[in-house]
Parts: sequence; structure tokens; C-alpha cells
Amino acid sequence: MNGKRTVLVVAHVGRPAAVRNARLVVDLLTTAGVTVRILGPEAAELRCAGADVVPATAAAAEDAEMVIVLGGDGTLLRAAELARPAGAPLLGVNLGHVGFLAETEPDDLAGAVGQVVEHQYTVEERMTVEVTVRQDGTVLATTWALNEASVEKVARQRMIEVVTEIDGRPLSRWACDGVVCATPTGSTAYAFSAGGPIVWPEVEALLLVPISAHALFAGPMVVSPWSVLAVELLGMSGRQSRPGQAGAAAGVLWCDGRRSVDLPAGARIEVRRGAQPVLLARLAAAGRSSGAQFTDRLVAKFGLPVTGWRGRPAAVRPGPGAANGPRAAGGAGVHPGAGPRPGTEEDSRA
Repeated sequence: MNGKRTVLVVAHVGRPAAVRNARLVVDLLTTAGVTVRILGPEAAELRCAGADVVPATAAAAEDAEMVIVLGGDGTLLRAAELARPAGAPLLGVNLGHVGFLAETEPDDLAGAVGQVVEHQYTVEERMTVEVTVRQDGTVLATTWALNEASVEKVARQRMIEVVTEIDGRPLSRWACDGVVCATPTGSTAYAFSAGGPIVWPEVEALLLVPISAHALFAGPMVVSPWSVLAVELLGMSGRQSRPGQAGAAAGVLWCDGRRSVDLPAGARIEVRRGAQPVLLARLAAAGRSSGAQFTDRLVAKFGLPVTGWRGRPAAVRPGPGAANGPRAAGGAGVHPGAGPRPGTEEDSRA
């Protein structure tokens, strides 16, 4: 190690704007004396002579101060797979449509990079979930998610039958299109699309949101962040077994729209708070708490009408104290945050 600052740059190379802006980021960082890494699969399109090319593995973000991501939410979720094991914060530059996880827009890119160079950013922890798939007590798969773990039907013409459980006790049985188990970050993602509530950054919780359930009791639920959620897949609603179909998947588990597991009838999916969070870098915003910043983000991303507001910004409650608030770059404590769904502008399942 040479002691120099290192930043990994990840881009959606299928978007010309992302390629163009990635080159600008690399140039600005290298000019400032920062070592820049880019991923091998993206190197040919980026053509950044001043960057180190590394394999697209978790080692790419090792010892990196930050991972700067240019693209939509799908690109950021892909980069999270590299950054999470290394404990490196992600800073997203929105080049998609909504881009709810992104911190900055391309028109302020030079200023954003300048803030990174000057250490003018804080770091938020975003809760993750760990997911275990079992059948008859045998573990079939283990994975994780930043946004959500969703159990979904595979046959368009049929719903799935599930029984849900919270903390070891049965909750309800539904015929439905699926069930979303989401984090606060995922509350503005798939869970929101399915009718779930938006959860502010300071709230720690897990969400259970049925998708098109045929039942009187099928509303979204917010539970303790320490609860264990379980979904038991009984099979497809109204399905008649036929020869040759015994091994067919009755459903599918999607985590962040990127990692999938085929689910046989009888599968049990357990979702609990993850031990390792994902870190998001937030550029310095003087005088605004993380909750106020999230409110502003909602207004901007969804184009919410606020004309006529007569509030006084100076009257909003102060942000969390230094001991418990966001940590400055290189500092100590972190505090939880929240944010979207795999971006609609860039389906991360593709």
C-alpha cells in the first residue's frame, strides 16, 4: 500500500452519458492526486488511461475510500455487491430517471467530486436483510438484500398460496402475487409500488407488504427491526398437479431484483436484519438533518406539489447530536438511513 487515497468508479457503460461523466470523474480525481480504479468489464468502454483496472470482484473495493457510481439505481445496487464486503461507502450520480439512491446529478458533478476530494461528506448506514431459504429443514440458499427480498409467482395466470409468520407465530394465509419483505431503504422501492408506506431514514424497521392478496386482512405492516419474518410457500393457487411437474418451481425469490432463487412448493423463506450494512455517502448539507434531507429528496424525486408552504426552515428540529449523528469522512459513529426499488430506468434483473 502506498498510503494514497483510492476511489473505485463504477458506471453503466451502456449509457453514453455515464461513460462521458465517468471519464470526467476519473480525470478530476487523478488531477487531485487520488488513485482511481475501474472495473475490468468496463475498461474498454471507459478508456481511462489514468485509472487502474481491477477485476469485478469484492476485492475491487478493498481499502477504497469510496465507490462512485454513475448510472441508475440498478447500477448502484450492482456496485453495492462490491462495496458492502469492503465497508466502502457508495456515492451515486443519477443518470437514470428517479435514481432515488443517488446523491447528486450530472450538472453538479464537478462540485460533488470537489466535496469528495475535500472530505466534505458524511456516511449513513443502510440496514440490509439476510435471507435463508429452507425446505424440510435443509438450507437451499442464503443471500442478502439492501432493498427487499420478494417472494413472487412464476406463472402469470396463477397466484401463489403462502402463509406468513412473524417472530415464530403464524400471521395469515394469502393467495397473492407475492410478498415483499423490505428495509427502510426499500420502502421507496418495490414495497412502495406494492402499496407499502414510505419510511424515513431515522426509523429502523422491517416491512411486510403483500402483493395483490385476495384477503380482507392484507395491508402493509411495519415491524421491529429485530423481528424475523418468514414466508412459507404452499404452492400455486388452484394448481392441479400433472405428470412431469413435480419438480417445477412454484415461485421465485428475488433479492434487490438481482439475485434469484427458484422456490419449490414447501419452501420456507426467512428474512432477518443483516449483520453488515451498506454505507451511503452523503454530501455536506449545512443546517439540514438527515430527515430534512430525505423530505427534500422525496419532493424532488416525485415532483410533489409544495407551492403555498409558509413554514420556516429555521424552525425545523435539529439533527442528531454529534455523538449519534452521521460520521464525517474518516470519523467514528454512523447512523441509519433509508432510500428505493431496483430502478425503473434500468431493470437490474436484466
